[in-house]
Parts: sequence; C-alpha cells; structure tokens
Amino acid sequence: MNRLSRIEIAQTQAGAQPWWRGAAIYQVYPRSYHDSNGDGVGDLPGVTARLDHIASLGADAIWISPFFTSPMADFGYDVADYCDVDPIFGTLADFDALIERAHQLGLKVMVDQVYSHTSDEHAWFAQSRASRSGDKADWYVWADAKADGSPPSNWQSVFGGPAWTWDARRGQYYMHNFLAAQPQLNCHLPAVQDALLDVARFWLDRGVDGFRLDALNFAMHDPALTDNPAAPDDGQPRTRPFDFQLHVHNQSHADIPRFLERIRALCDTYGAVFTMAEVGGREALREMQTFTAGNQRLNSAYGFDFLYADKLTPALVSRAQANWAQEPEAGWPSWAFENHDAPRALSRWCTPDQRELFARTKIAVLCALRGSIIIYQGEELGLVQVDIPFDQLKDPEAIANWPLTLSRDGARTPMPWTAQDEHGGFSAGQPWLPLGSQNLAQAADRQNADPHSLLNLTRELLALRASHPALRSGDLAVAYQDHAVLALRRTDGEQSVLAIFNLDASAQSWPVQLGATGQTLISINGAIAGQGLPPFATLYLEETR
Repeated sequence: MNRLSRIEIAQTQAGAQPWWRGAAIYQVYPRSYHDSNGDGVGDLPGVTARLDHIASLGADAIWISPFFTSPMADFGYDVADYCDVDPIFGTLADFDALIERAHQLGLKVMVDQVYSHTSDEHAWFAQSRASRSGDKADWYVWADAKADGSPPSNWQSVFGGPAWTWDARRGQYYMHNFLAAQPQLNCHLPAVQDALLDVARFWLDRGVDGFRLDALNFAMHDPALTDNPAAPDDGQPRTRPFDFQLHVHNQSHADIPRFLERIRALCDTYGAVFTMAEVGGREALREMQTFTAGNQRLNSAYGFDFLYADKLTPALVSRAQANWAQEPEAGWPSWAFENHDAPRALSRWCTPDQRELFARTKIAVLCALRGSIIIYQGEELGLVQVDIPFDQLKDPEAIANWPLTLSRDGARTPMPWTAQDEHGGFSAGQPWLPLGSQNLAQAADRQNADPHSLLNLTRELLALRASHPALRSGDLAVAYQDHAVLALRRTDGEQSVLAIFNLDASAQSWPVQLGATGQTLISINGAIAGQGLPPFATLYLEETR
C-alpha cells in the first residue's frame, strides 16, 4: 500500500481530522540536505531531487528552514528579503518546482517565517535608520541613549552582549535580541504586522501548506523599555550575559496573541494551513498554551522539553505529555527530539556502545507521543553530533562563546547519502561543513539495503502511526512508569495501543499491572509481551477491548 492511500485511510478512520493533527513532519535544513550544483552548499533543487526519500519514510509534510535572501550572518534567520530565494539556494522557480514535486508525492510543505527581526541589510531597515521621520522610521525598535550615553535598558542579547547597538546615522540605539545584524522589528505597529501578513500571503499564494514561526515569543517588547530583573541562581552554568536575567520585558508581551489571531485568520482563508510556533525560555509552556488556545490562534507549538535534555527518561516523557490537556479546545503540541539548533539526541542520551539499540527505541518513543512529531533530517539514519574544530566553525553563537557553548554546526552537518563517496553523495564539491566519519558510515544507501536498519524501522513505525488512529491522534494515558520502564496507552474509540519502553541499558521486568494480551504490532530489541524487557526494548501491543 502506498503512502498516500495509507494516510487517506487513517484520516478517514480518524473522522477527517486536519492533516496536521498527529502528522509526521520532516525538517529539512537546506544547506545540508543535498547540493545539486557542486558548490558545497545544499540548495532547493537538491531538496527536490531527494524528496522521494522523505516520501518513502511515510512523512506527511516537510518543514524547510530559511532559504530566503540573506547575508547569512545567522544562516538565513537574518532575512534581507522575505519574498525571494537567496541565490545560494536557487530561485523562486526552483521553489515552485519543489512545491509541485512535493505535492505530487503527497507531501505538504511548511516554511519558516521569522517575524521578530530581519537582517540589517533588509530594505526596511535601511529606510528606518535613514531618518527619524520617514515612512518606516518606527518599523524597528529605536531608543535614545541614557544621559551617560549607555543603552536605554539592561537587556542582553541571546548571542552575547547588550541587546542594543548604537547607530550614528539615527543617533540612537536599535534593539536586537540576537546578533547586532538582526535588528528587532516593532511588531506592535499595525503597519509592520500588515507587511508581515503580506509576506505570509506571498508564500501561501505559491502553495505552501504551513508555517513554522521562529522565536515567536520575541516578537514584541515592553515599549517602556523596563529593565529586566536578575535571574535567581539555579545552579546551571551561565555562559552568556543573557543567562543572568529574567526576560520579562524584552520579550513575551501580552499583545502577541492578538497578532497571532491575525495570522491565523489569514491562514484560515487558504484552507488547512498549519501554523506552529517555536517558543523557548522559562515561561515556554505557558506561552505555548496561550499562543494555541481556542480556535483563533495558532494550531500548535513546540518547545524545548527534549531538545536540550541530557537524558530520555520515563519521567521526562510523562511530564511533557501531562503538560498538555486533551480537551478539544486545548492547544495541540508538536514534539522534536532534535533540530538544527540542538545537539543530536544520540550524542546526549546514550553512550557510543548503546547507540544502535537506543536509536531504535528513541524513534519508537517519538512515534508514540500524542501530538505532531518532527523528525530532523538524518535522525532516521541515527546521525550523531560531529565535533567541528574551531577553525572550521560557522555558527556565530559558538564562535562568540567558544568553548563554553556547544556548536550548532555539529548538528547541521551534511546528509550522508552514499557511503562509498568521499562527500557522502551530498555534493561533488567540498561540503560547507565536514560530514563526520561516523555519520558517513550511516549513509542512506547502506541503510536502504538493510531490512533491519534504523531507516527501515522508522518507515515501519511511521506506517503504524499513520494506519492506527489511536497512535496518530488518539488520547494518551501513562499506564506505567518507573525509573526505567514507561508504558503509554493510546486510545481512539474502540482502538487501544499500548506502547512499552525500557529506556535503560539493563534488562527490566515486565510490569504485571499491564497484562500481556493483544496483537503485537512491532517488537524492537527483543521485546516479547509478558516477558522480561531486554535493554532498550520496545513493544507496541494492540490491546483487546
């Protein structure tokens, strides 16, 4: 049965749920996915050429990280033109071809939208800094110096140093929550919101099916520029000035949800468009739930429950799932274990000798969660974090805070497609980052040929999720939890699936409370219903009800 008919059947069984509810979304970091022209940098034609790989997984959608015109100070998250493709990635025609091919394969297409800031090379910023009285004078956050010439508030930037940079042309400071090359948009201003909605409309008209909204809780600030209070010492290492503050005034303004309602209203006019917020920080859960409350705001949000956790435990999974209510009007979560900003999970959650077994249970846990799930490119191959030498670093945050901040580059290394190729089949030229020898050995061609590979297991798990409404969009209950074993019960109507995981490197007893009746849907690492659980074992059991 092909992927399209499987998903159509699952959606019919689930009562015509929106396509995104329980969807498996594959994140593409285009610089590192596939290079079509040999310059060492991945591009949109390269993504198009490898879409069959994503479709073969059984994914429902792709999310493409920024490919817009940019000076690449932060590799595309500093946008100089929201409505064009950077030449390093191709052209608008290349994007249109990507959309067409993805839709032929039954894949929805999501793109990043960066609404909290632009590049300092954006035409809007050039006009804003030119005059205090021009049409776009207040499109960015400008403020006078204090009497002593110091910045207008004590706010600190995420990447290090004050969140203010002096601009001699305006004779004022401008605000930036990230790099100085990423000036903060004044999203309080209706004209700015209108312009950003026009950007969304531009991509919707080209056929995109959803948006991932970057750093959304940074979209608005306190116009009074009130100083942030000091953060209490929580015992965690502080590598940046940013870590010493509670960020209650430079972000997370109470008016953000009103802007989100405007975004949602626009997207609703285009049909089933999926909107997903990225939200980090101390108040992430509250903000994610606020941003997704009711039917007028965003569809979903994903935070950082797993992305920086140092271990995958039953308690972590249980807590993350319990944070989201299951009532119809409650927000819908999305989950990721890895992404372009976070260290590879296999390098955080297990020792090298455990990776083969653990990787199999890790992907099974992800596929059992209630919510939409995001697979970061290469996660299906079991890629690990690559140690990038300082002289090869590209990540501005890692360079600025070396060696205390783990480089994001280590999770952004190119996809290995061909094991026997010097550059892994990623490029005919020298890749922009090294692939890493361990990752080259995990190449897609090698795993395609191995029926027992992690790649083929991922396909099997996604097929189960798509064909079982209980797994895709059903309710979730924690049926059992101790220090090592977790059992999740997913239910939809009369269908019930029990997913049991041993997240420990030692064998564990089968919990007698669970029983052991039903059909085994999948067994991983030697799990047998009712018997002892081998290290990192998993069992999906369709229960008799």
